[in-house]
Amino acid sequence: MLFRQFFDPKLAQYAYLVGCQKSGEALIIDPERDIDRYVEAAESEGLRITAVAETHIHADFLSGAREFAERFGTRTYLSDEGGEEWASDWARGGDYDVGFLKHGDTFQVGGIEVRAVHTPGHTPEHLSYVLIDRGGGASTPIGIATGDFVFVGDLGRPDLLEQAAGMHGVQEPSARQLFSSLPRFTDLQDYVQVWPAHGAGSTCGKALGAVPQTTVGYEKLYNASLSVAADGEDAFVDAILAGQPEPQTYFARMKRDNNHGVPILGALPQPQKFTAAELERTVEKGEVLVVDTRLDRSAFMARHVPGALYAPMNKSFNMVVGSLVEDETKPILLIIEEAAVEEAVRDLVRIGYDNLVAFVTPETLTRYFDGGGKSETIDQATFADVVELKDREDVAVVDVRFAAEFASGHVPGAISASYTRLPSFVRDRIPQGKRLVVHCVTGGRSAAAAAFLAREGFDVTYVDGPFSDYREVGEVVTEQATVPA
Repeated sequence: MLFRQFFDPKLAQYAYLVGCQKSGEALIIDPERDIDRYVEAAESEGLRITAVAETHIHADFLSGAREFAERFGTRTYLSDEGGEEWASDWARGGDYDVGFLKHGDTFQVGGIEVRAVHTPGHTPEHLSYVLIDRGGGASTPIGIATGDFVFVGDLGRPDLLEQAAGMHGVQEPSARQLFSSLPRFTDLQDYVQVWPAHGAGSTCGKALGAVPQTTVGYEKLYNASLSVAADGEDAFVDAILAGQPEPQTYFARMKRDNNHGVPILGALPQPQKFTAAELERTVEKGEVLVVDTRLDRSAFMARHVPGALYAPMNKSFNMVVGSLVEDETKPILLIIEEAAVEEAVRDLVRIGYDNLVAFVTPETLTRYFDGGGKSETIDQATFADVVELKDREDVAVVDVRFAAEFASGHVPGAISASYTRLPSFVRDRIPQGKRLVVHCVTGGRSAAAAAFLAREGFDVTYVDGPFSDYREVGEVVTEQATVPA
């Protein structure tokens, strides 16, 4: 048996290639949409991917299952649990080779036996997959692909359907479903390996570990969320729902597309490299969304293309774009180092932004500015300035950290508006006609938020620096009652 884990560090997502070397067949579990890398990896090992299995309808990335089915006719295994709302409509409505699985169903990939285990809670249809290497002579499991059920150090959040997909009144019943699912994990042998779908950095849980895999026995000893179950169902429900981070705006769209049908990608988009003159003409027309990926946020604040969003090319790139760009069909122009273009393209198509028309290097951007190209600035401030500004009637302090961070200590009178949900907060929480003083804990999230709010027409001041600077000189409030309803 061959086993390989694929990690997307920006989405903190794991996919798994499991192959039978004797038969030359392989299974891919929870693939992302750009499937070429899985195909190449399998071929390099003398394997052909003959099956795809999905643990559930994902909310944080577009699945590659349909891409495999359309391009290669790959046998696809999907959940037949959870009811009609979770039916993977794309597979039922098309001419695909699909196996819909109930709890306890099995299938073979060469000498590897795969058993579906219904583990609802994160989502109603969620399956985990127990693998037995019968071709290698085993009769007991080697591992379980747990999807978003069990992570290293945490469990999948049961509130996501309510918080991200707008399904009201489901988070507590989902938490109770999750509690009921736990024995299907804890009853496994302690030595069984655990292969989760996410690691540290994902918002599909609140305290995911950075270790890429674990064992059932280790999680029974040290998984904090799992340990709370020993205190009973009610205590578990309260603990698992508390302190979950606000999910990104794009999660609802991922759920929709993964259920109804992810558009076929084929080849990756190839954005055109623009000159300074082409950038100037494009800016004049105002027909594209400019996403500036420069790492120097102070340089962005000092001078940027009018209306540009700021999404630095770091581990938060997907999260920023997915949180702040609601129209996935709008043409996008990237300001980016040429060597990073393919990486950015892959990042964006994985969350459904395919209309990538052009890119401009930072050097070309400088020539554009030097040639008189239009630019804008965003005022910058320090936390020492916030002490003076916060009491002015024409100023509103906007704290774009997660609500749990806000509750642990914030500027008196500040507005809690996590940047992952900022477009909706603009409609119902951000005041018009005031100067917005925007901060987070280090300046990274607030830089993206400040650019977004400036694009929306607000008068924005960006606070650069650590929140600890404010704690040293200003009053801090911890009452959650100050968070707007």
